[in-house]
Amino acid sequence: MVEGSMTQGAGQGPVVRTATLRDFRVPPYAQVPVQGHSAPPQPQVPPQAQPPEAAQAPQEQPPSAGHPGNVVPEGEYPDGYTPTARDLPVINRGDTLQVAVTPPPATAPAGAGQPGHTPGPLYVVGDVHGYLDELVAALREQGLIDAEGHWAAGNTRLWFLGDFTDRGPDGIGVIDLVMRLSAEAAAAGGYCKALMGNHELLLLGAKRFGDTPVNSGAGTATFQAAWLLNGGQKSDMDRLQDVHIQWMSRLDAIVEQDGHLLLHSDTTAYLDYGDTIEDVNDTVHEILTRNDADECWDLFRKFTKRFAFRDEGGSHAVRELLAAYGGQRVVHGHSPIPYLLGEVGTEDGGAGESAGPTVEGPHVYADGLAIAMDGGVTMAGKLLVVRLPLHN
Repeated sequence: MVEGSMTQGAGQGPVVRTATLRDFRVPPYAQVPVQGHSAPPQPQVPPQAQPPEAAQAPQEQPPSAGHPGNVVPEGEYPDGYTPTARDLPVINRGDTLQVAVTPPPATAPAGAGQPGHTPGPLYVVGDVHGYLDELVAALREQGLIDAEGHWAAGNTRLWFLGDFTDRGPDGIGVIDLVMRLSAEAAAAGGYCKALMGNHELLLLGAKRFGDTPVNSGAGTATFQAAWLLNGGQKSDMDRLQDVHIQWMSRLDAIVEQDGHLLLHSDTTAYLDYGDTIEDVNDTVHEILTRNDADECWDLFRKFTKRFAFRDEGGSHAVRELLAAYGGQRVVHGHSPIPYLLGEVGTEDGGAGESAGPTVEGPHVYADGLAIAMDGGVTMAGKLLVVRLPLHN
């Protein structure tokens, strides 16, 4: 059993997959308890934590009554913050596909960890969002950890694409697991590393700046209010320690591995922060070190943009990133595959009340240049752990 995976929130109510008002919406059929979890009640947003315009701006459509994610009325979006529309079009393009991946468990070759040894196989993990038990099950299925939750993959290379917390029941437990696996993998001659997601920026901002007003471009906003609106869990904040803050603050934003450009968000906003991978990562670290609320908010909102690779011109956007940073394919999380495929149309269950989103594997699109890895675990989809490269 993985340490802490069965004890969080013991004796409290069932976990419900929650909507995110300023990100994407969860249809009614996805509002189901998660087996094996318990969690604290959802935090309520106090009136004083809401931006003034959020209380005054008219709503296009009232949130569904009783929906666990509808903790406050939806207001005007901050400038540059791009939520998923309620009526996303159904994408029926011939150049999109999902790839079911069932690679054999990785084994450690002789000489792993020694100078000059051949790098092990490369795996990537999509958005986890606090679903620790689902993560453990997916890692075990791929042979990356053993029955006790310890590294079992020798010199394998494992990359997490960000978004460890919020929405799910045990974001801090997820971070603790990734940190421990990093040490165990290094000792075995492999590695386990992670990238910066927009929810890491959001949690850091909520911890550092709280209700400090920031210049959102659309009036007053705060990290605290945005964190709560996007599934922030009080239990995560209560358990957040300096070691977690330091670890998140040092995460890189982008990396190239074996011809794969790994990043969290499907956006070209990375180009705003540097012409090389090193420049981007250095700039992000410098911003977090300066600890300026407005500057951190601008970084957060840009990393929250999405769908740059999805529609017409999507392959051109991918090529922009590849030309700047290298690689032959972009691999990202952030935007759930059910939305990219158009399987979920509206919050009211446009895909049908009885059928949940079907995610069998990664989504390859944009003329084969982009691989989406967010399987939509927060909306009853699937937490993806897959081996690269993928072959169409």
